[in-house]
Amino acid sequence: MNRVADVAGAIPDHAAQIGGLVFAVLLIDGRGRIAQTNHAAEMLLGKSEKRMSRQCFTEVVTLHDERVLDHLARPDASLVARDISLFVDGQEHRVNLTLSPLSAFPGWRVVTLSETGHDDASGEQEGEAASLGAPAILAHEIRNPLAAIRGAAQLAARRLEPKDRGLARVITDEVDRIARLIDRMQQLGRSTPEELGPTNLHEAIRSAIATVRAAGTEGIEIHEEFDPSLPPVLANRDALEQVLINLISNARDALYGGEVENPQISVRTRFVSGFAFSAVRLGRTVKLPIEITVTDNGPGIDEALRDHIFEPFVTSKKSGQGLGLALVRKLVRDMQGRIGHERDTREGLTHFRIHLAVASWEKGA
Repeated sequence: MNRVADVAGAIPDHAAQIGGLVFAVLLIDGRGRIAQTNHAAEMLLGKSEKRMSRQCFTEVVTLHDERVLDHLARPDASLVARDISLFVDGQEHRVNLTLSPLSAFPGWRVVTLSETGHDDASGEQEGEAASLGAPAILAHEIRNPLAAIRGAAQLAARRLEPKDRGLARVITDEVDRIARLIDRMQQLGRSTPEELGPTNLHEAIRSAIATVRAAGTEGIEIHEEFDPSLPPVLANRDALEQVLINLISNARDALYGGEVENPQISVRTRFVSGFAFSAVRLGRTVKLPIEITVTDNGPGIDEALRDHIFEPFVTSKKSGQGLGLALVRKLVRDMQGRIGHERDTREGLTHFRIHLAVASWEKGA
């Protein structure tokens, strides 16, 4: 009985419960000003409760959805809005927003914000894993006949007249292309992530840049804007390097064609203390303060594709397979990180931002 009493006495109060939530909670007064926030709100918005206190909610965040703004202007209105754009200091977040009036306190409301991103929903991940698992199984079954076709083409090339050997080379080249596609499909379908550990971020970036330069970057400048004080990140070195090679290569491809004046790519690293990921699948808030940004001044991704670029088989390239960014997202997710994309139309820049944890925070705090 005493043990039961002790447990009952230890039940967290409402403040502790709200403080422990992985999504943001803000208390708004009758004038639309922020009165209180929980820790997740401070992390999402990148500001302390003290800094936000007494500021209007719409001054701290920028919203363009007229329906949401209309409900915020009505003190008694409630709302559930899914997958809307919210901007904080110019950076876009895709969030689910709820607005709940407190009937016992006229004018007062509670706002909740939870980031939607592809990395948030464990259910979505499970569904995606299932959809990617089938192609991986199919890829495995295709490998043997492909090898046979390639071998037959090589044998035929030896017996053909020199003028006809080009046809055999077409066969072997196409087989190799399909094999590379299969490799990427199998990587996407792999459920066991690579082992993580302390990784020197800037060594991985410089190695990736060297790889891309070796493949050709004629006429394109690549700039490094590094914060040398950054600590090791929690990552897998090979996976991180592959992510960076894909992103920098995509930026290079976007600049080819001669239509961009002074084509440039920049890779920037910095520490962003206010960024966190509400990782429902991990049961805790994950701090992701290390940011890598790959930026190019190319024409950007077709607006119709921007919300789907991390999905398999979505591509704006004429000869693209649509697996590069899907693989990038999976590798970043396996490292417990996040990746996002945004287009700065005013400056004419495309940004891909990766957020990773510091290696010493592997166990969370």
